[in-house]
Amino acid sequence: MTAIVECKHLTKRYKNKEALSEIDLTLESGRIIGLLGPNGSGKTTLIKLINKLLVPTSGELLVAGEKPGVESKAMVSYLPEQSYLGDWMYVKDALDFFKDFYEDFDNSRALNMLEKLNIAPNDKIKSMSKGTKEKLQLILVMSRRAKLYCLDEPIAGVDPAARDYILSTIINNYDENATILISTHLIADVENILDDVIFIQDGKIRLHQDVDDIRSKQGTSIDHLFREVFKC
Repeated sequence: MTAIVECKHLTKRYKNKEALSEIDLTLESGRIIGLLGPNGSGKTTLIKLINKLLVPTSGELLVAGEKPGVESKAMVSYLPEQSYLGDWMYVKDALDFFKDFYEDFDNSRALNMLEKLNIAPNDKIKSMSKGTKEKLQLILVMSRRAKLYCLDEPIAGVDPAARDYILSTIINNYDENATILISTHLIADVENILDDVIFIQDGKIRLHQDVDDIRSKQGTSIDHLFREVFKC
């Protein structure tokens, strides 16, 4: 397999706090990977470094062999934890924004997913529920033909039915050679779609392993193992 992300001694420090400490990590192409850890463990910091929203304090991070920048951003589709769509926008404005900004945006794929949710291009974002906005944002992100999808807490704050739709959208709308990195602390909801898991705590990698290996060798679910590793 080809590495899509490589971290070597990656460290990110905020004043006196280390958010990431000497991370050595390789993410392979064609995998759905869970980045799992408690709040404040370093998940979002790692994702922001991949997307060059932050720069490392020390160490190295490569995306498909490139340092994060213009070329890497063309390969990475990023769903942030916070909403990024303006209330003044209509759905068609969001589609136009993505078409203009990303050469790999598949407008027909986006329209097809929107139609299944009965979301019309002329719908105003301000009038949408929180769950519908989250679905719209995910549709926009998953409609790109990216090599790496970084999804930061895509199912936090939405009801179980919406979670099912979001996870279904993720697994049915990406190229099998692409990689999906999902950051979450809701393990039970995502573990059935994961190929690999990364446990992160206090800015350090506690575990990075194939999901099937964990189940066969340890005889336990990812959710149960997570609770054991991170119990108070």
